[in-house]
Amino acid sequence: MKISENLHNLKNSIPENVTLVAVSKTKPTSDILEAYQAGQRIFGENKVQELVDKQEQLPKDIQWQMIGHLQSNKVKYIAPFIHLIHGVESLKLLQEIDKQAFKNKRIINCLLQLYIAQEETKFGLSEPEFIELISSDEFKALKNIKIVGLMGMASFTDNKTQIQTEFTTLKTIFDTYKPQKNTNFDLQILSMGMSGDYQIAIECGSTMVRIGSRIFVC
Repeated sequence: MKISENLHNLKNSIPENVTLVAVSKTKPTSDILEAYQAGQRIFGENKVQELVDKQEQLPKDIQWQMIGHLQSNKVKYIAPFIHLIHGVESLKLLQEIDKQAFKNKRIINCLLQLYIAQEETKFGLSEPEFIELISSDEFKALKNIKIVGLMGMASFTDNKTQIQTEFTTLKTIFDTYKPQKNTNFDLQILSMGMSGDYQIAIECGSTMVRIGSRIFVC
């Protein structure tokens, strides 16, 4: 099945209020261009160099999102163009994004990653760490970043009840802090769900899903 057909079928299964991020990591530019020609404009990458290379080669109206673990010393390479950075989990990283955004005369949108899985391999802030971060004077001083949402990854398991519980935990935190708005904090996006569990995530209130294999496996 062609990429365009995969996209069409997938979008028909996703509500209009849910944003689809096509995870294009490791995929050639030809595959991304096929998805682009089928109407997809939002793509997610997890390696900085690959992201930079693709951004230079592909249409400029693509909204590139960094979905992988981002090192502070590599922020400068994507700061001029990145649309959204997922998975931010430290004040240090936020401060570097803020610094590079200022240099590029931009405000860079970010998602804070919370730890909801029962796996040591997953990253993220605990709820107390999240509260401490957004309450700190250091966070409030950041002028060139904006926390526009939260993201989290469920455990890699066939236990749907466990996955549902983890996603519901994140949705509860999201709903609790959504009313708290200021210049650099305005929760609009709840990013949870990937190829294997996106339907459960949507049922639990996700507004953004990251899907790769269901699009690019032909």
